[in-house]
Amino acid sequence: MEFDRLVHEAWPAYESREHDGWILRYAGGVTKRANSVLPLDTPADLDAAIAAAEAFYAERGTRTAFSLGPGAAPGLDAELERRGYELVDPTLIMSWSGETREPERPVRIEESPWPAWGDAWWAVDGRHADGRRAVERILTGAPAWYAAVEEDGVPLAVGRAVPQGDTLGVYCMATLPGARRRGLARSVLRALLRRGGLPSAYLVVTRANAAAQALYRSEGFEPLPVGYHYRVR
Repeated sequence: MEFDRLVHEAWPAYESREHDGWILRYAGGVTKRANSVLPLDTPADLDAAIAAAEAFYAERGTRTAFSLGPGAAPGLDAELERRGYELVDPTLIMSWSGETREPERPVRIEESPWPAWGDAWWAVDGRHADGRRAVERILTGAPAWYAAVEEDGVPLAVGRAVPQGDTLGVYCMATLPGARRRGLARSVLRALLRRGGLPSAYLVVTRANAAAQALYRSEGFEPLPVGYHYRVR
């Protein structure tokens, strides 16, 4: 699978520009995934392509970031390192294919994120005080399902799934700190896989997040030999 493009399509920037085989993405500076260069091809002029990317992000007042995954141009990572770009957020891609399991708890699933779902996810993963609106534009930029385990109408664990052909992309898995170690995320994940009904699924998780990786492995996800990271300056 072309995981670079799958992630790009499941987490779409609301502004993008193509330059010599690269996609320059911007979404209010919220999340590196939607505010980074996706270098899918080798440009004819590498120096000019990097300069164009740096100008694109300078115009928007953000640092320049590159997402370097399986499809990145050969040698680009080394060149960015030579130019002083910092390596950030090494990330695993994990894939699943198997039988779905019954969630242990009731899970609410909707085709749009409701306000309380957004509150729960933002409470765990929000990184910018003024970025909530930008994130909502990203989330609703692709058809998806939104799931939550609720208590008294309050989402405690949430997740998002994007159907992409014969695979399902799982995103936004988050559990409120006070509700962890209760198996709530497990139920969210199972419910999304069952709702998708597809033969395969994937998700991405930072290499540093060992607890999440353990959960996903226990549900049949296995890390692939390829992953991605960012170079930021």
